Amino acid sequence: MTRGAVRGGMVTVLLVDDHPLVRAGIRALLDAAGDITVVGEAGDGHEAVRLARELRPDVVLMDIRLPGLDGLEATRRLAGGPSRIVVVTTFDLDEYVYEALRSGASGFLVKDAEPDEIRHAVRVAARGDALLSPAITRRLIEEFAARPATGPDTSRLAPLTPRERDVLAAVARGLTNAEIADRLQMSPATVKTHVNRVMTKLGVHDRAQLVVIGYETGLVRPGWL
Repeated sequence: MTRGAVRGGMVTVLLVDDHPLVRAGIRALLDAAGDITVVGEAGDGHEAVRLARELRPDVVLMDIRLPGLDGLEATRRLAGGPSRIVVVTTFDLDEYVYEALRSGASGFLVKDAEPDEIRHAVRVAARGDALLSPAITRRLIEEFAARPATGPDTSRLAPLTPRERDVLAAVARGLTNAEIADRLQMSPATVKTHVNRVMTKLGVHDRAQLVVIGYETGLVRPGWL
């Protein structure tokens, strides 16, 4: 099963939260979707890692504040595996969000998101897309990316062609493939090919990491659109 694949048309989800009532609420709204099924629940980070490796769900909804092993470390341990990880957090949490994206998360949701937003996010993640388009997400990413741990490392961009840098910059600005195609005057299929090549050259497995690299290398800067 490749990343982003959806088995039998049904998206499988692992819920990770240390509050049983929260898990019950999210399970109910996901199960009601018809095309999403919750295959497991975990109340701490160690259990989350174990179940994710055992069940291999399409998507893991990962609370970042967990007992024992926190969601950030659990995300690191699962990064690159068959499941896509969506961090679930409070609105103003938290510098951990940026670090979670660097660690392999595909994006994040706020806990007070509407039910339709949560279901949509699960479907988007299962398709292999990053949850980085909403304006609120972009604002948070820019806020944390403005304060990287080290200075810009432009040497990471050396393997890329000028066109691939253009595509990376567009991804880092939160544009979809269709929007990139329109802006750069190429077909969506060509954009997808470029994105895949950029990920391969930069050694990352997720579109979200391209956003982080775009900011960390200075290819784009907070506030640029």
